[in-house]
Amino acid sequence: MSHRATPALGAFLRSRRARLTPQDAGLSKYGERRRVPGLRREELAQLAGVSVDYYVRFEQGRAANVSDTVVDAVAAALRLDRDEYTHLRDLVRATGPARPIPAPAPQGAEARQVRPGVRRLLDSMADTPACVTNWRTDILAWNPLYAALFTDFGALPPEQRNKLWMVFCHQEARSRFVDWEEKSRCLASCLRMGMGRHPGDPAYVELIAQLSAGSEDFRRIWADQDVSDKRHGHFALRHPAVGRFTLGYEYLHLPDDQDRFLITYTAEPGSPSEAALRSIARQAGHRPQAGAPIS
Repeated sequence: MSHRATPALGAFLRSRRARLTPQDAGLSKYGERRRVPGLRREELAQLAGVSVDYYVRFEQGRAANVSDTVVDAVAAALRLDRDEYTHLRDLVRATGPARPIPAPAPQGAEARQVRPGVRRLLDSMADTPACVTNWRTDILAWNPLYAALFTDFGALPPEQRNKLWMVFCHQEARSRFVDWEEKSRCLASCLRMGMGRHPGDPAYVELIAQLSAGSEDFRRIWADQDVSDKRHGHFALRHPAVGRFTLGYEYLHLPDDQDRFLITYTAEPGSPSEAALRSIARQAGHRPQAGAPIS
């Protein structure tokens, strides 16, 4: 059976090699002058215990039936963390034997449909900002308090209701993040993780093209090839009504669709951040339901 070469695998492996030096890997230097940053292919092959020719074919996505042992050895040599290792396995899987093309995924309004029960859940969370997204970071549904934190999503075209678009290309939403660089890198690395799990999905390709055309910062950060599956944490916001405060976030898989998440945002009980969130909620109380059906 034929195998599929993928540039994503080679780009990712080259980026991980570039960040390691021979000294980091416990190797003696091959001369003082080096034309490439980080480990050379032959050095990585030595560390992984495979031939240089085989590693070259592996990096190019041309090695058939790559064993788990080889993947594990390469991951260990590159000192990949858990998320990077998962991403590598996803990319290797994408180079395997070509499979029958599945039925096209829903597009447009159909792809953005959210069950009525989930919408009611969002609307019932009056004191908790919340939204539903997918791996592509599309904002599929939201409640009024989530909109009050960032912007009126209902006024945006559907294709711009996307976390990456908001962070990189929407100035109002972008200005809300105190540590914009950290938040943007976190979202971009999660998007790359999603792409590894959905190889060849045209929706991802289209989004990357739009973000690349619209943001130099995105092009810079995307080139670093970072991946992450961080689904909880904290970040600081600045809001024109209350100033700076901190929220925690949690991603929860929807039980009937593992590609969709309910994201909730909460503040520490009794903290100034909780008071700030309550103040925003009071001001947003008169707003229409921003999570109305998306057309």
